[in-house]
Amino acid sequence: MKKPVRVIDEPEPKKAPRADRPPAEGFVVVVDGHFKSEFDTLEAAETSGRELKSTYPMLKIEIYDAATKVRTLLGL
Repeated sequence: MKKPVRVIDEPEPKKAPRADRPPAEGFVVVVDGHFKSEFDTLEAAETSGRELKSTYPMLKIEIYDAATKVRTLLGL
């Protein structure tokens, strides 16, 4: 099988963020102690977390603030 030829104008693929390290900026939804989705605003992170919590109420969902390095438990 031949490898595809890469075009020079094509941008480099981004490295996937590491799930075991907290991000340096923004807000993250933490599900059962694992970093999941990153957001720019607290409202967006809370909205996503509340949707997950309403669908799967047994999950422990927290919002991590990278600036203050604080986790806040999300309640319905």
